[in-house]
Amino acid sequence: MAYRDKITLDPLPGEWQGNRPRNAEDVGLRRAVSQLLAEHQVDDVDVARIPEDGSPLSWDEIGDIFQLSPEAQAAVADAGESGAGLPSRLEQLLQKPINRRDAIKFLAIGLVTGLSFLQAACTPMPIPGSDKEQAKLNWEEYFKGNYRLMSDGEKQATVERLERRYELRTGDHPSISNQPALPGVLYGYAFNISKCRGYMDCVEACIQENNQDRSTDMRYIRIHEMPKGEFRFEFADDSYLHEVPAAGHFYVGTQCFHCENPPCVNVCPVKATWKEDDGLVVVDYDWCIGCRYCQAACPYDGRRFNWKEPVIPQEEVNLNQHYLGNRLRKKGVMEKCTFCIQRSRGGKLPACVEACPTGARIFGNLLDPESEIRWVLANKKVFRLKEDLGTEPKFWYFMD
Repeated sequence: MAYRDKITLDPLPGEWQGNRPRNAEDVGLRRAVSQLLAEHQVDDVDVARIPEDGSPLSWDEIGDIFQLSPEAQAAVADAGESGAGLPSRLEQLLQKPINRRDAIKFLAIGLVTGLSFLQAACTPMPIPGSDKEQAKLNWEEYFKGNYRLMSDGEKQATVERLERRYELRTGDHPSISNQPALPGVLYGYAFNISKCRGYMDCVEACIQENNQDRSTDMRYIRIHEMPKGEFRFEFADDSYLHEVPAAGHFYVGTQCFHCENPPCVNVCPVKATWKEDDGLVVVDYDWCIGCRYCQAACPYDGRRFNWKEPVIPQEEVNLNQHYLGNRLRKKGVMEKCTFCIQRSRGGKLPACVEACPTGARIFGNLLDPESEIRWVLANKKVFRLKEDLGTEPKFWYFMD
């Protein structure tokens, strides 16, 4: 999103007013800036070097304190020295996509220096034709924090805001849940290779249930057709179009395995993905920066990247959503299977399990000794992929 063509909200909402916090005299400039940066996890700013009394700083000092790129530092300096409007170098900078971290820095620099148009430059642009309510919702949504660090009240406000934004945009009202992990639950999955016939009903059900892009090959679930006697993915075909089951072949499904020791979580530089208490590995789509480190770290090809704006006909949108699951995503973020968190945390089976016509998929609570998944683990000869890596996937395979 380009941040040049935008309107300015009047004035900055909440406690921010004009060029300084409304209560700057009470809390101090340094503390106010520190609070803003901390709320949004911007931790590479040397706040201690900001004068508490608001004494002026040189542009070089501002660049060093806020760890600005040379381009950004020169643009901000030009902006400050021009004294009127957005000068050309700042304008060039803000025509480019700007991430949340940089936007917060510009906002903080505006507070420190009194350059109100730097704050305006970070104000998200309401969609054309939207009213003041939509503008306020856009602002609050853009500058919200990491979902994992939100209070229960903040989480509820966040989902209500998303519901309202969608309603204003389309006229439809989604139901977005923020239901947390249930106590005493640890989800696990088993796949019966003997029963799978390669029908791909599970794939289609997953696409529809989880609001996946219809214009690309997003598919969280892959069904691999392999020649009998060769359990090797380099010999597999997951895009077959012929009648199934094919003679001399068998079928193996893969998706996110929700590892107990997920390498994808360890490499995320902004903590946008984590493992929940019920074992589900989730993504905060609004905190994801699209670096794809997690995709590279996953040894099971369990993650997908949105290269383009997802296309879903409005009449096909599943309005029953979860914030960490099948809510609508944007371009440039990672997606993955969540074991249908919007269903599983409500006591239902994932869509793929429910849709499988042969009963090849089994899902349940690993902590419940009476569950079907526990029976399979106790009575079948099961195995997991790449067990030597120590990832401990909660996804097992077996044969009758």
